[in-house]
Amino acid sequence: MPESTTIKDIARAAQVAPSTVSRALHTDPRISEETTALICRLAQEMGYTPSLAARHLVTQQTNTIGLVISCISDPFASDVAIGVEQAAISHGYSVLLISSYRDAKREEQAVQSLYERRTDGIIVTGSQIDEGYLARQDRAPQPIVLINCPRYPHSISSDNLAGARDAVAHLVQLGHRRIAYIANPGSHQANLDRATGYKDILTHHELPLDDDLVVEGDGTVAGGKQAALRLLALARPPTAVFCFNDLTAIGTLSALCETGLRVPTDCSVIGFDDLELAAYSCPPLTTVRQDRGQLGQHAMSMLHRLIEGCGDVKPEILPAKLVVRGTTGPAPMAAGSRKEVNQE
Repeated sequence: MPESTTIKDIARAAQVAPSTVSRALHTDPRISEETTALICRLAQEMGYTPSLAARHLVTQQTNTIGLVISCISDPFASDVAIGVEQAAISHGYSVLLISSYRDAKREEQAVQSLYERRTDGIIVTGSQIDEGYLARQDRAPQPIVLINCPRYPHSISSDNLAGARDAVAHLVQLGHRRIAYIANPGSHQANLDRATGYKDILTHHELPLDDDLVVEGDGTVAGGKQAALRLLALARPPTAVFCFNDLTAIGTLSALCETGLRVPTDCSVIGFDDLELAAYSCPPLTTVRQDRGQLGQHAMSMLHRLIEGCGDVKPEILPAKLVVRGTTGPAPMAAGSRKEVNQE
């Protein structure tokens, strides 16, 4: 394999010093336009490729950012990653992707690995340690942006609280009084906000907060199904289920089908995310839409500002919107005679 062309090779061909070649390739104004044009032409003809390692030594930047996601097979995470990469390319960065597989220790190891690789900054979504970053923010060697952790000062989040309130209020308006929530404690802040929105609406309409109706899933289809089966085994099962995310909701639909219950006639279901598959479930899933691509793009734009040293960077909250489809309907025995409850 032939040796690659170096700055010294170009310097010999141009009959200038290697330092002149280096400055010309970085468009240094001290080098004349004629010399710069000659050196750039020779570099192209000789197949010169800049050394990223050498550039890093000079600029102290790698033009690479790290992205830690829960799992590449998670459609939410993959959509966010696409948004991050699109924005990263526009800012001249490459993206180094690592999955934590929803494990806090692996997430910490991933972030440490990205520190050691001297990435210019890091984005984390689906964090299992969430607010743990608050304690270390002043010691972090590179800036970090979190997705869906609004208490962190450098974060991009959907309005999880408002989205959950809209979802549960929709169920109350349909006449439902026993409304369950399938949680995901592994996503601490997002889960806390959605659980708070759920409780807010029940309290507002003077509906009881029944601990039996709040069960834990893990954000996956399988976890959603198992949690839903526990709810359906109750002596008084719910007539509606609000789910932490769409994957949990798909699992819930599977559990309802398995037990012979009809959706939404016997039980209504609402998800959160509005993944592409939500519109193609059977029936199509009512859900809360958060724009995953926008989350990724905004996170990358915020990280770029931090890398560039912008001091005025504040948390951002993006809107979430209820999308009503076929998995929600009037509560059983309430159709045609139910009393509407006003939503505020």
